[in-house]
Parts: sequence; C-alpha cells; structure tokens
Amino acid sequence: MDLRSIGEAFIAWLQGLGIPQGWVLLINWLLGTLIILGFALTLALVLIWLERKLAGRIQDRLGPNRVGPFGLLQPIADALKLLTKEDITPADADRITYNLAPIIAVFHILMMFAVIPFADRVVGANINVGVLYLMAFGALGTMAMLMAGWASRNKYALLGGFRVVAQLFSYEIPIAMVMMIPVLLVGSMNLNEIARGQGSLFGLGWFVWVMPAAFLLYLVAALAEGERAPFDLLEAESEIVAGYNIEYSAMKFAWFYLAFFLNTWILSAVAATLFLGGWQGPFVDRIPALGVVYFFGKTFFMFFLFAWIRATFPRLRIDQMMAFCWKVLVPMSLALLLGAAILVKLGQQLAWPFAVTGGLLFVMNVVVLLVTLSLLGRYTRTLHQQQNKRLFTPELPRL
Repeated sequence: MDLRSIGEAFIAWLQGLGIPQGWVLLINWLLGTLIILGFALTLALVLIWLERKLAGRIQDRLGPNRVGPFGLLQPIADALKLLTKEDITPADADRITYNLAPIIAVFHILMMFAVIPFADRVVGANINVGVLYLMAFGALGTMAMLMAGWASRNKYALLGGFRVVAQLFSYEIPIAMVMMIPVLLVGSMNLNEIARGQGSLFGLGWFVWVMPAAFLLYLVAALAEGERAPFDLLEAESEIVAGYNIEYSAMKFAWFYLAFFLNTWILSAVAATLFLGGWQGPFVDRIPALGVVYFFGKTFFMFFLFAWIRATFPRLRIDQMMAFCWKVLVPMSLALLLGAAILVKLGQQLAWPFAVTGGLLFVMNVVVLLVTLSLLGRYTRTLHQQQNKRLFTPELPRL
C-alpha cells in the first residue's frame, strides 16, 4: 500500500462533501499539525523512558522499573509531577523574554518535523530547501537558550547563556558544512530527493559507505548541537549548577526537557536521511510502507548511539571543547566539503560513473580522517607535555 493514498483519499472525501477548496486545504493543514504535535509529544515520552533504560543497562543499573510494567509509566508520572509543581518566576526576571524562551525552544523543534521524510513523499512539507530550512530553525534553539539565560537575571544562568553562544554557534559551522556534502552529491536540498538518491545497490547505496569521515564528523558535531555528553557544558551542574534553565520550574522546565529529547531525535533523523538512506532499503519500491520501518529503525539506531555515548564518556572542559571545534572539526569539515565538491565536479565534467566518484570520495574521506587523527594525536601529546609544567612561576616579593 502506498502511504500517500491515505492523505489523497482524505482530501477526496472532504471535497466529496462539497467543502470549498480553501477550507479543504485549511482542514488538511490543521489536521497535519495536530498529528505532528501528538506524534512529537508521544515520542518524547518514549524517548525519555528508552534513554533512561539504556543508561541503566550500560551503567549496570536497572533504570525505571517501579511505575507500570518495566517502568513504562514513569515518564507519565514525571509529567504529572511537573504539572502539579509550583511555577516560580524570579522577581527581577524579564517576564516576557523569560516566558517566551521555553515556547521557542519547543516550537523550533516541532517546525523541523515538517520536512523530515518518513517514507517516499510522506512528509509534511516537501520543500526544495529542506536542508537550509533545518539549519535556519536549528539556530532558533540557540536563541531560546540565550533568552532564557539572559532573562533569568541569574549569574549562573547568564554563564550558561554565554556558553550557548560559544558552543552552539561554533559547532553549527562544521555541522552545516558536512550537511552540504550529500546536497552536492544529489544536486538538491530536498530531503526526500537526498533519500531517493541513495536507492542504488538494492536500497543499500547509502552515503555513509563513501563518506565515513563526514558521517563521523556529523555524529560528533551533533553531540554538541544536542547538548549531549561529553559536550553538555551548557548544563554543567558541577560548574554552573544547571546552566541557562536554573531558574525554571514546573512545566517551563519540562518544555526545555522536552526540547532536549526531541532535538536528539531530529538530529538522529537527519543523520539517517543524509547518510543512512532515510526510508531506502530492500523491497521498498514494491512495498512503500517498508520505508517507514526502515526510517524509524535507522533513526532509533542513531538515538541509541547518542544515548550510549552520553552514558559512557565523561564531560570535557569548556576550553577543550572549543579547541576541538575550531582546531579539528572546522578544518576537517572544510577539507571534506572542498574535496567532495572537486570530485563531484570532475565526475560531471568527465562523465565518470558513480562507482568511480564514490571510490574517490571514500579514499578522500579516509585520507582526511587519518591526517586529522594524526594531527590530533600530535597535538594531544604536546598539550600533555605543556600541562606538566607550572602555569605560573611564583616570584619572591621584592623588598
């Protein structure tokens, strides 16, 4: 069954009732919005339970296991608890900005759901600038956190807001450049077209096979963009208590918590679409409904990787995190983007088959990755030698 036939049948049914075309479009849009909203809220409950279970197993704990079978009702109990907690607003806070920040934090994530292709053309808005759309709305999350830190009138929240500017704006550069590489290969920013362009080799012609370094770079940069360990310096409780959201309570805090998990899922879905073929897979051309299964399987695999890393690695220092971005990820992403652009252009000019272009892309990715790891190892050894020296030489007081 083609999943698009469901929507087409619904529109035809509304038109058969004699409803004007403009009202048909409005009803269709409103229903689609409600479906996305309900799906996102339900998905957040599932993700919270799943990550807590994964973290428990990885760290030799049980995780949620009391409320409901296997702890399945624990997220609902937590939501009810937050609904009944007192909503406190600091007396000196900028109330409009303070209350607007959590709304924007969730709103920009929900807007990104609209361009994610769950199957072939099963997408809320099949626009031609889907990648650019994701970059634009992704920046709104940074603005929401900065607004929260500034409007709280708290020194720890303000420090968290400053770290938002330093961290998220910096890591947007390598992740944006690496997201443009699949765009070069396909020749379109449409996410559905990018997924369709990976349908060779019986639905297994994914870009991760020819661009492993680009995929690895996206994975690392997405950890920082999603505020996940070891890059969760925005909420470093050992340094700045809770960061930008320290003054938020009750449902306002819950909205930031909701945005955190939904943002991780969106980053996982984008990785699955750009590098893992999205809805592509064996027999998807014969059974289009399989595309939804493949898409969710790949997305939850990426979510598992994010949860695994978060539950395993310790937090970096802020200077290490920023140096890693500007000294490692930005040069590496620039080299990958320029190399991919040159090889794709040569392939078009010389009419190479994609097997030749793909092979050269794979070699280029391996070379860039090895050079980066070599330089990173040399820099780490040098840094270790410098840290053994005293930072300040004490001086005797002069008489």
